[in-house]
Amino acid sequence: MKKIYMLITLFLATFLLSACKSDENPVVTMHIQDIGTMKIELYPEVAPNTVNNFIKYIEDGFYDGVGFHRVIENFVIQGGQNPDLNTRCAIEGEFLANGFENSKTHSRGVISMARTNDPNSATSQFFIVHRNAPHLDENYAAFGVLIEGYDVLDIIATTETGPQDRPVEDIIIQNATVELNGYKPDEVVCYQR
Repeated sequence: MKKIYMLITLFLATFLLSACKSDENPVVTMHIQDIGTMKIELYPEVAPNTVNNFIKYIEDGFYDGVGFHRVIENFVIQGGQNPDLNTRCAIEGEFLANGFENSKTHSRGVISMARTNDPNSATSQFFIVHRNAPHLDENYAAFGVLIEGYDVLDIIATTETGPQDRPVEDIIIQNATVELNGYKPDEVVCYQR
């Protein structure tokens, strides 16, 4: 009986995931060195400037060779800090607490922008949610979700960490690419202080 419930659950999860995926949304592929691949569907209709910003960094090769520098099991994995390259301008936070309608919740697999306490300080750093984190809803700009690679997420999230939640052994994004699938990104709009 357990097998039947498991099969039904697996079927429903697969059906819902495929039903949510749009062939018109951009899809990012991240090859994580010695671990595997994650694919992330981006949602321009949810956070357009955030998506355009992320795509621009990918197209510029900014994330290639960059690590996940903050890993907290059952919370998030964070990457996108490249000390060798300058980040572009900060962008306005596309989330409700900052006056922007963003209905995406921070459930497992969702990608969102990291920032300082300033709601308009996001640049290149992002995080992927390991376990549901509803306290982040409406306070961070969620802009996509994993469609493949949950096993890779789990491997990264459960790696050994040291001070400041930094992995003991480097976890490197070998390269990141994006398939636009017909989406035409606009120029990134910088936050004007």
